[in-house]
Amino acid sequence: MEQGTATITPFPTGKAKARAGLVLTGGGARAAYQVGVVKAVRDILGNPVKNPFPIVCGTSAGAINAATLAVFADNFSRGVANLLEVWENMKCEHIYRTDPWHIMRTGARWLGAMMLWYRRNPVSLLDNAPLRDMLERNLDFERIQRHIDSGALYAVCVTASGYTTGQSVSFFQGGSGLEGWERNQRIGAAVSLKLDYLLASAALPFIFPAVKVHREYFGDGSMRQIAPVSPALHLGADRVLIVGTGRQTMDDARARSNTYPSLAQIAGHALNSIFLDSLMVDIERLERINRTVRLIPPEKMSETQLQLRPVKVLFITPSQPLERIASRFLHELPGTIRFVLRPTGALNRSGSNLASYLLFEESFCRALIDLGYKDTVARESEVREFFSMDENRAHG
Repeated sequence: MEQGTATITPFPTGKAKARAGLVLTGGGARAAYQVGVVKAVRDILGNPVKNPFPIVCGTSAGAINAATLAVFADNFSRGVANLLEVWENMKCEHIYRTDPWHIMRTGARWLGAMMLWYRRNPVSLLDNAPLRDMLERNLDFERIQRHIDSGALYAVCVTASGYTTGQSVSFFQGGSGLEGWERNQRIGAAVSLKLDYLLASAALPFIFPAVKVHREYFGDGSMRQIAPVSPALHLGADRVLIVGTGRQTMDDARARSNTYPSLAQIAGHALNSIFLDSLMVDIERLERINRTVRLIPPEKMSETQLQLRPVKVLFITPSQPLERIASRFLHELPGTIRFVLRPTGALNRSGSNLASYLLFEESFCRALIDLGYKDTVARESEVREFFSMDENRAHG
């Protein structure tokens, strides 16, 4: 399944203006694919300065890409160029520490904890302090409110998962008319976005440390995010472009093996469950609502007091399995990381799924950017139709 058509959702009176939403999901290094997609959107729309996505939502690594576009909402092409500059020159050392001394010290702590030598549990497998430093240099969060005030941006949202409450919390910054929401195990909280929210959203479980925000520690937003598209709809999007970071092919679904799965295969399967499954379920739910809505007579729809209106969904997902692409670049991982991953089986082709989330290296990222660009250009007519509402309104 690569796209949905339409669904409906209740819109408060103040959100009636047509607004496109961009939903960027998680996936560690796989998020480079998203950059290729927005690059293609930029080119298809003719290198625009005006931001075509008044509402931007992101989770995990997608939260970082979303925040970047929000910071540069006054010039969409410049924002895309910033993403390209970062991702096309990416190194693992820009995201997490790879020096031998740190890796050995962390490994000793994990070993000591498992052997009950240490009472204090290790915080994470990797230290993402370099990511914090890079984001502090590149993102000026004060620009977001200025763009909201000027109308270049309507709302931006990043989602994280609370380890204590188990709630999926969407931290959003937007116009004065927006209000928070509360549903089963998921809430929307109005904040002024800052770096800690991004780091919390991108804190891969076990791999990167949790981040304390307010009074709770938060981890990767893809955990327990049962409705990834929902924040964009709550914020008033009347159509959403969703960019996924993986897919299961029919060949993979039919594959059989008599070999016991490696630790890397099990971990990769768990990460796929976190990053991919909930998104697919949410889109299937939207399509199911579409089929139901088509059965309701128009006169009955007009009688409802919920002010329901259609929401178009365009879903772009990789045309190739990203773990297979990753298997070609495993040798480019830093030696220390290969040393850590080798016993898990992550350096084998069957275990490359796990490595694909950590392979923040230039060649792999560029390959994903190219794939995202080609996949989106191949669907140029759908992208143009997605934005045709804006053109119709401009000439109406």
